[in-house]
Amino acid sequence: MKRQLGLVFLVLGVACANAQAQDAAAEVSSDDHNVAAEYSPSAGAGSTLFQATGGALLLAPNFATQPSWSSTAESASPEASPTPAPDPKFIYGGRDDFRWQLAIGADWVRFRSSVFNASAVGIKSSVTYFTNDWFGVEGTFTTSFAPQIFDQEHVKLLIYGGGPKIAWRQRKWEPWLHAIVGGAHEQPQVAGSSRNAFAVEVGGGADYRFNPRLSGRLEGDWVRTNFFSQSQNNFELMGGVVFHF
Repeated sequence: MKRQLGLVFLVLGVACANAQAQDAAAEVSSDDHNVAAEYSPSAGAGSTLFQATGGALLLAPNFATQPSWSSTAESASPEASPTPAPDPKFIYGGRDDFRWQLAIGADWVRFRSSVFNASAVGIKSSVTYFTNDWFGVEGTFTTSFAPQIFDQEHVKLLIYGGGPKIAWRQRKWEPWLHAIVGGAHEQPQVAGSSRNAFAVEVGGGADYRFNPRLSGRLEGDWVRTNFFSQSQNNFELMGGVVFHF
């Protein structure tokens, strides 16, 4: 009987000891949890918390909230400059054509007067500025020479002037008309007469466009002069090239 009662008391003592041990473990676990929650680092801007193996809390950057270098560069860079407009395409004729023309070529003048006749060959040049697509202002200069006449005298003719020019400026062909008012100079010297005279040149021609900068030209003009106190009706032909700029 005494042995049975001693065994019962022993079992009850072991059971009480186990219960007290479990309560103490629960309190320790509760205290550990509260301390971790109280002193755990808070998640800052641009970071996230995740739990690694073993229950430790780690701080990791949140790349989704970080500004990208590209967006920063775009915001920092100045506003992109607009793309420059392309150069206008050149068009033969019309207002898109060049305004200046420089012409030069071989010239032949048939000079006829009561004193002497001569066929002079030389060079003619002209400069034209177009104020619009059909009207221009032109200046011309012609110098030509003829064979010897009289006693060791050669004929020399100089004709110059300026005036209006009207052109029909097309893609390839450019026919035109002009009227030039100016003066003329001749040699040889004739007794009792001046070597200078008033001159009027009326005529026209046509240019053929090889490319936007170069054309060929054929020209014919009636030239009136008043040398030797008389009037002369002369004829002039010219063939050459025209530079556009």
